[in-house]
This record gives sequence, structure tokens and C-alpha cells, in this order.
Amino acid sequence: MKNIGTIIKRLQNIMRKDTGVSGDAQRIEQIGWMISLKILGDKDQELEIIQDSYVSPIPTELQWQSWAADDEGLTGDALRNFIDQQLFPGLKNLDISTGNRRALIIREIFEGTNNYMKNGTCIRQVLNELNQIDFNSSEDRHIFGDIYETILRDLQSAGNYGEFYTPRALTEFMTSIINPRLGEKVLDPACGTGGFLTCAIENIRKQDVQNVDDLKVLQDTIHGMEFKPLPFMLCVTNLILHDIEVPNLDYTDSLNREYTSIGAKDRVDVILANPPFGASVTDGVETNFPLNYRTTESADLFLLLMIRYLKDGGRAAIVLPDGSLTGDGVKQRIRQHWLETCNLHTIVRLPNSVFQPYASVATNLLFFTKGEQTKEIWYWEHQLPEGVKAYSKTKPIHAAEFTSLKEWWYNRQESDQAWKVSIDTLTANGYNLDIKNPHVKEVAHTYTSAELLELLHQSFQKSDELLQTLRKELAGG
Repeated sequence: MKNIGTIIKRLQNIMRKDTGVSGDAQRIEQIGWMISLKILGDKDQELEIIQDSYVSPIPTELQWQSWAADDEGLTGDALRNFIDQQLFPGLKNLDISTGNRRALIIREIFEGTNNYMKNGTCIRQVLNELNQIDFNSSEDRHIFGDIYETILRDLQSAGNYGEFYTPRALTEFMTSIINPRLGEKVLDPACGTGGFLTCAIENIRKQDVQNVDDLKVLQDTIHGMEFKPLPFMLCVTNLILHDIEVPNLDYTDSLNREYTSIGAKDRVDVILANPPFGASVTDGVETNFPLNYRTTESADLFLLLMIRYLKDGGRAAIVLPDGSLTGDGVKQRIRQHWLETCNLHTIVRLPNSVFQPYASVATNLLFFTKGEQTKEIWYWEHQLPEGVKAYSKTKPIHAAEFTSLKEWWYNRQESDQAWKVSIDTLTANGYNLDIKNPHVKEVAHTYTSAELLELLHQSFQKSDELLQTLRKELAGG
């Protein structure tokens, strides 16, 4: 039996020999578009068998079977020239006049994607490795799904792409609590590589999907938005791997829409999201929002947007940084609006290393229901496992760590980890939601010499990475 993990490793090693591919982000993008086309090619073959009238939106000469599937086919300069001069231009200009959703998604993927490989012989070797995987085989697809999760996780340390990957332990826990069901509209307005969407798909399929009609309902009710090319492409591929034939994904900045234009037909039952934080929005985007709520902080605008998208009775689980829980002015007005229009019933406070190495800010999981006012908020402090001083790439957060929180969830009592705060207290305090655990006294952390050296090393490493990025941007400019 073939080992798909070994195939991917060989494929990555071949890419490292190609001088055109520089760094993790480019390697992931290169693997991404090749895998996307292979998956689309395999799916097209399957659909042609199942549906008599099915016609691929990709012209015959650009389909995987025509140029990539023959292990002894096009290679060298001829292959590289075909990709650069025919394949990419052809896919970027696919005919979308018929309204074919599959054609639109393929075109959007390739509008923002590059072929970095320069060595046609290396490209042929990569194609031959990919040809060993059959994405119509459920076994191959399942094994590859696990490998793909690793590829997505690699984004966390690939330049500025960490914001697009939320640790699976978080997406699974949040989804299990919100528990989306078949027929409910599920939205992630900043879907990155699709972690929340695929968790929602798995949650619904496990409980509700019995037949092809159910699968069609599922496909039509899972909706994501993403405006960066690489995560958008990876998200499309991720959803296709989860049997969503035509992913309902918009290649758009969800903030770039008039706030008041979001009406009843746009409203959804469930929102699961980890919106970008710590970044300013695109110039002028804040003018889409009411004057009273205008800010350039992305997390705050996304919060407003998500409240707007939820229908009454709709429920949400989102990730927000500490910075969105406090502050006056616009921030305070947004929080007041939130608490007056939604029941923010639970805040899970996470250690500040959950998103390492991408970000070291303290974050929170927030659970709320639209259409009823907040009367009290329960807080739960998630603690690091025994013996672990911080999460890291080699020591990530695990799903099993949420067992005690799940047990507490349906039988809430105050404890060393749990406390509640009334709306009167919050109102008197300017709607400040950054409430520390009253059961824990702040203790100054003392570091060993080895720990201080490690922290210093990490700081220097981060500085080096920032300098390299700056050098590349200056060289490119």
C-alpha cells in the first residue's frame, strides 16, 4: 500500500531542488495549485461517470488528464512553457458567462496564484508523485486529509500566514458546543483555509446526512468568505476533500460591503470564526459601517459584521483578542451594542501562547446568541497542561484539554477556573469584558537562566525574520 505521507515528503524534497521556489509560503502555494488541479481532475472524471450530462468547465487541453497524468508526457522546458503560457492564462480567463459556479471558483483560484517552479524536469517529477494519489478513493482521500491538515498547519510559521490557521483543537471544541445541524446556514466571514467550515461539515455529516439530497442541502448551507489568494485556494481544496462538490466560497473581503445592505435574506443560523486581529483594514473600508462604530481595527469591525449577519436566535462561537474586550470610545460602543443585542453567555480565556509562533497576544473564545440581552457572563480560564509553560509548534493545544470545560458547560458552578459577572457590574465598568480570574492572585513569574536564554533566542529569531521580510520587500520594491 502506498504511503501518502512519503509521497508528499518526496514531492517537497523535489521542490527544494528548484531555484524558483523560495520559502514555505511559496512551496505551500505551489503544492496547493497542483493538488487543486489534481483533485478537480479526479472529481471531473467521477462526475462524468455519475452524471451523463456533466461537462467540465476546464477546456480539454487544460484538464489534468491531458497534460499531467501521463508520467512520460510533457517535461522539461516544454512543460514549464505550457504551464506559464497556456495553463495559467487559460484558467485565469475561464468563461464564466454561463454562471457556472465551478468555473468561477477555478478562475478565482488562478487569478491570485503563481507557478514558482522554473525547472520543467522537477515539475514533471512532482506531477508523477501526485499521480500516485487517487482523490476518488475514499481511503486515499482520508489519509491525504490528515496530511493536508499538516500542510495547513505549516502556514502558521510561513511568513504572515499564521492568521489563516486556527488550531484544530479549538475549531473542534467550538463547533461541538455550537453544534450546527443540517439545514442551518453556517457562515465564516474570514474563513482562511476552512478549518471551521470543515469542522461544521463533519459535525453535520456525522449526525444528519443520510443520502445524496442531504449532502446537497449541506453543500448549499456552508458558506465562507476569504480575500487572500493562498488561503482561498487551500480552503476550496479543503472543502472539495470533504465532499463539497462546488464549495460556496466568496473570494472577497467581507468587510467591503455596506453594513446596512446585509438584510434578512443574508442572515444565518450559525457563525464560527477567527477573524483577523491586530491588523488595520483596507483604506476606506470603515466607511461601510455606521459613523458611531467606525474604526480601523479589523477584529472590532468583524465583530459588528458577525452580529449583523446572525438572525435572531442564531448562535456564534468566535475567537477575539483581549484588545477587543476593553478600551473606550468606539470599542466601548461596539461592546455595548453587542451586549444589548446578544446574550454573550460564555467567555473562555486562553493562555497567550495558543497561536504561537504567529502571535503571542492573549485570546478568548466567545459564545453568544443573537436576539436577547446579556444578563450575566460566565468566564472559564483555560489552564496550560501540567508541566507545560507555554504552547509552541512542537507543543500545541490538544482537544483532550477541553474535557473538563465540556463537563462544566452543562452544569455550571463557580470554581478556581470559573466565575460569573452580572451585566450591572459590566455596565458600571464601561462594558469592560476583560475580567481577570478573581480566584487567582497575580504571581510574578520567575525564569531560570535557561528559560531567559530561550526567550532571548526567540526574540532574536523573530527580529531576524522581520529583517528578512523587510529586505525582500525593499529588494522587490
